[in-house]
Amino acid sequence: MVLFSLVATHADIDLETVAQLSTGASELATSTLAGSPAVAGAIVLATCNRFEIYAEAPHADDVAVARAAFISRISAASGLSDQRVSRAFGTRIGPDVSQHLFSVSSGLDSAVVGEREIAGQVRRSLITAQHEGTASSALVRLFQAASKTAKDVGAQTALGSRGLSIVSVALDLATDLSENPDWSAKKAVILGTGAYAGATMSLLRERGCTDVSVFSSSGRAAGFVATRGGTAVDEDTLPAAVAAADVMIGCSGSDTRVEAAELAQVRSAAPQPLIAIDLALTHDFDPAVGELDGVELLTLESVRLAAPQEQAESLTQASSIVTGAAIAFEQERETRSVDSAIVALRRHTMNVLDAEMEKVRARHGCTAAAEEVEFALRRMVKQLLHVPTVRARELAANGQQEHYVAGLEALYGITVDQPAAPEAGACPADDPQLTGTDQQRHTA
Repeated sequence: MVLFSLVATHADIDLETVAQLSTGASELATSTLAGSPAVAGAIVLATCNRFEIYAEAPHADDVAVARAAFISRISAASGLSDQRVSRAFGTRIGPDVSQHLFSVSSGLDSAVVGEREIAGQVRRSLITAQHEGTASSALVRLFQAASKTAKDVGAQTALGSRGLSIVSVALDLATDLSENPDWSAKKAVILGTGAYAGATMSLLRERGCTDVSVFSSSGRAAGFVATRGGTAVDEDTLPAAVAAADVMIGCSGSDTRVEAAELAQVRSAAPQPLIAIDLALTHDFDPAVGELDGVELLTLESVRLAAPQEQAESLTQASSIVTGAAIAFEQERETRSVDSAIVALRRHTMNVLDAEMEKVRARHGCTAAAEEVEFALRRMVKQLLHVPTVRARELAANGQQEHYVAGLEALYGITVDQPAAPEAGACPADDPQLTGTDQQRHTA
C-alpha cells in the first residue's frame, strides 16, 4: 500500500481557483473510492486556503491512475478542464505526505502561520471520512499522528501563543482602518452560523463589541445566538441591521451573496463608513462592494498579506518537532508493513513444530519425555526466529521490506497477506478534544 496526496494551496494558486476546485468536495472521496480500484482510501481536507486529498493506492504503479481518477471527478464537479485541474495540484508520495500534513496540522503552512484552527479542520476531515467509510487504516493513523504533532507543537513551542487566526488578523485590520478603534462602540453584522462565525463572535466579545446581529440564510441564527449572544435577524430585518452597521463579516459561503448594488441601496442614507470582511472562500460579498463610497472590503487575500510572521526561533522549534514526528511515523509505518511477514513466518514454523509434536505424542504418548522434547524444540524455534525477526525490522526501517517478503516466498513458499482496510461504516476513533463547534462543517 502506498500513501499519496494531491495538494492545492494559497501558496501556489489563487484563492478563486481553490474555491472552484473545492466544488463537490464533500462527495469526492466516496465517489472516487467507489469508481476506481486504484484508490484504496481517501480523506479530503478543504479549508478557506487549501484543497488537499490524502489517499492510499494498492501499489506505487497505481498512483498515477488514482490521481487521474481524482482529477477527472474534480474537473466534472468544478467545470474546469482536466488539464487546468491537474496543473493546480502538486503530488506528494511516501514520506513527503506525512511531512506536509504534519506541517499543515501544526499551522506551519497556513496563511496565518501558527494559527490553531487548522488542527480542528484536520480532525474533522478524519472523522468525516471515518463516518463515510473512506478512511483506510493507514490514513487513520496518518491523521491521528498529524493531530498529535499539532498538539506537541502547541505545547512545546510559543508558536501560536498569541492566539492568531484568520479571524483575529481580519479584525486587527478592521481596527487599523477604523476612525474609532473602540469596538465597544461598534455595531456588527455576521453572515453565517458555522465554525468561523462562532470564532468571530467570540473574538468580537473579547474586543468589547456587544451589538452583534446574526443572519443565516438557512434559518439557524436563532439557535446560534441562543448560546453565544447577539441578535438574530431574518431577511426582513437584515437590511436595517446592515444600514446601521460599522462592520459586516461574511462567514457563510452560501450561494446567496451580497451584491454591490443591493448594498449601495441599503446603505444610501447611512452616515458612518462600513468595513466589510469577507471570510468565505466562495465569497459572501460581490468584489465590487469594495468600490462603493464609504465601504472598505477586506478579503482572505488581504488577511494573508497582512498576517504577521512568527518568531524565527518558534518556527525552528516547531519545524524540528514536525520533521521528527514525520520520520517516526514513516519508520513505524515501514516496521508495521513487515509485521504480516513476521507473523506468516512464525505461523509457518509453529505449524511445522506442532505437526512433528503430534507424531511424537502418537508414538510415545503424553509422557514427561515428550513434554521435555516439546519444551526444547520450542526454545530452539524461538532462537531460530530471533535473527529473521530482527532482520525483518532492519530491512523495513530502510524501506527494503519487499526483499524480506520475496525471500520468504522463495525459500518457504510463504505468501504474505496484507491487512485489509476497515469496512465502510466503521465507527470513528474517539476524539475527546472534539467540541461542539469543531463538529460543525466549516463552509468558509
